[in-house]
Amino acid sequence: MADPLLPPDDAPPAARAQALRSLLSHHAQRYYVQDAPEIPDAEYDRLFQALQAIEAAHPELLTADSPTQRVMGQVLAGFSPVRHAVPMLSIRTETDTEASGAEAFDARIRRELELAPDAPPVEYSAELKFDGLAINLRYERGVLVQAATRGDGETGEDVTQNIRTVRGRAGAGGAIPLQLPGCNAEVLEVRGEVYLRRDDFEQMNERQRERGEKTFVNPRNAAAGAVRQLDPVIAAQRPLSFFAYGLGEVRGWAQPTSHSATLDALAAMGVPVCADRTVALGAAGLLQFHQQVGARRDALPFDIDGVVYKLNAVALQQRLGFVSREPRWAVAHKYPAQEQATRLNAIEIQVGRTGKLTPVAKLAPVFVGGTTVSNATLHNLFELRRKGVRVGDTVIVRRAGDVIPEVVGRFGATTGPRAPYVPNFRMPGACPACGSAVLRETGGIAHCCSGGLFCPAQRKQAILHFASRRAMDVEGLGDKRVDQLVDAGIVRTLPELYTLGLAKLSALDRMGDKSAAKLVAGLDQSKQATLPRFLYALGIRHVGEATARDLAKNFGSLDRIIGATVEQLLQVNDVGPVVAQSIHTFFAQAHNREVVEQLRAAGIRWPEGEGAADSKVPQPLLGMTLVLTGTMPNLGRDEAKALVEAAGGKVAGSVSKKTQFVVAGEAAGSKLDKARELGVPVLDEAGLRALLASNPQRSAGPASARLAPVEATARVLPADPDAARPDPAAD
Repeated sequence: MADPLLPPDDAPPAARAQALRSLLSHHAQRYYVQDAPEIPDAEYDRLFQALQAIEAAHPELLTADSPTQRVMGQVLAGFSPVRHAVPMLSIRTETDTEASGAEAFDARIRRELELAPDAPPVEYSAELKFDGLAINLRYERGVLVQAATRGDGETGEDVTQNIRTVRGRAGAGGAIPLQLPGCNAEVLEVRGEVYLRRDDFEQMNERQRERGEKTFVNPRNAAAGAVRQLDPVIAAQRPLSFFAYGLGEVRGWAQPTSHSATLDALAAMGVPVCADRTVALGAAGLLQFHQQVGARRDALPFDIDGVVYKLNAVALQQRLGFVSREPRWAVAHKYPAQEQATRLNAIEIQVGRTGKLTPVAKLAPVFVGGTTVSNATLHNLFELRRKGVRVGDTVIVRRAGDVIPEVVGRFGATTGPRAPYVPNFRMPGACPACGSAVLRETGGIAHCCSGGLFCPAQRKQAILHFASRRAMDVEGLGDKRVDQLVDAGIVRTLPELYTLGLAKLSALDRMGDKSAAKLVAGLDQSKQATLPRFLYALGIRHVGEATARDLAKNFGSLDRIIGATVEQLLQVNDVGPVVAQSIHTFFAQAHNREVVEQLRAAGIRWPEGEGAADSKVPQPLLGMTLVLTGTMPNLGRDEAKALVEAAGGKVAGSVSKKTQFVVAGEAAGSKLDKARELGVPVLDEAGLRALLASNPQRSAGPASARLAPVEATARVLPADPDAARPDPAAD
């Protein structure tokens, strides 16, 4: 896409070259210095190659300060400059995505090495091209003494304190070692890339959205922004990782004779080195690696924008040397860009399965991330406003891996002219799928449809939740069956589930008489319910099992809950303003009340005045208080809490004498110490599961009176952690 600030194609070469140099310098400043790019990498590459072509055709226009002749970047104010003993240069890029990229590089290497046509294939090292921030790590006698960014290639920034916080990821490596055991080299500079995994990046952005704060454009800039700022605490809060790919200055260490062996030696020292690398022979070997990695690119946990080919023999690297800003013996062979620019034609609303309303950009089709994209998410109204995009703008679209394509910003946000004014986009007041009121909670950012039981966009999710084990527990009604029933138009509302008979079900594909009878029986059995189960099954926003139990206990009947005011709902334990408003709004919708009455008319019953325990599921923890601390092997904190509450227990945030059990996982902290101080029994995950599986005789008495039979089945950890360890002297 042509930049609006460039002279036309028929302008004099000198004018176009000057405009390109100015534009590239601006965008390099935004990318390398401010970590806030305005255009995609593919667009920068296109501009760069256009300048290279002009300078090749008109050598008299080549200048020493041209972006093609130097590494772009500079030292930010506040950082101490670090002079690189060995310059950190850029690498030449081949944008061809077919065989020509590998073949052109191999042909050039063979020509510069003056190899005969029948000479054996050249040996190369082939690696991934990481999309992160280049870093030089200086070790002296095996100890990390300094870390510096690339900067302008000659001088970088001292970011040692920030780099010390790069801890990688448990089980996935990527931590920067502060010491290299067994390395006595006077100086060993390791060069590599600091990066963010895709899943960590998405979680970071989701937290930013929830807090209403600015999101990060892409993993590369989020990683660079963490490293290139003055507060190490910020760097420590971002889950950064590192991969090494080469060396800088080396003194007092015998470097192996090949690049691949050098990476092996670094890995043996404990330096993170990516396993996705190989030794390739000739153009055929390079192309095979390019294709194999390309096929797995979307499955990688981090972003790459290509692969890198390097002469494997260090002696041959030294023989070819460097030219201007790049080595002669290496090249980057890129893949299709994961960010591209296109026009935003319209903004429409999509209603998700949970009722969340998401603005979706309707785009002029663009090829990005290996596929043609015409729709991209804008996440929510506030994210849209922060990005400053509107209909008619040229926008940057990103698609990486299986991540849903998203609009990350406006193309040329500070330099390009805007389209003519269009009215500001507004979220609708009524759901476009069902007409129900659209709500936004006070202080929240998500807009949601309030017609959960009525909205066709939420139909499948509403049925699945209604039939789930801890709701109405309808055996035989899983994802695939719900898809069949809804897609065939047999079930459109929850009450229609109870009109299903053998004749309707037998007409479905892969539905035998036995399966049909099982589902009909499961639906019939589910009619004998409890009020807490039924309330939870309705899928009211923010109403979980514990809140449903509290509502039933407080009001005693469904009719009283339906007629309750917000003020009355606020009297219920743990029900705050947001939850109270959600409940009140749900039952204020006429179609929701109609669905509830139809379900009752279908035969769903529970004991009136009931608000006590669920008779369908044993509640071995009824009346007990547990505290969760640390990380359990298989249970997340929220999942463990849900299991405890479903079994009648309560999860508290602090340990006291009234606590019955503390469940401790890995890295348990002060809560575990407090439990041992007070003599509170401590369980691990296996003990918690045994506790949940137990079924002591129910009693109306205090929980303490029922502890003995429960403890008999649960695994209780010793008060002294050393007591669980075997005696090393014992045989």
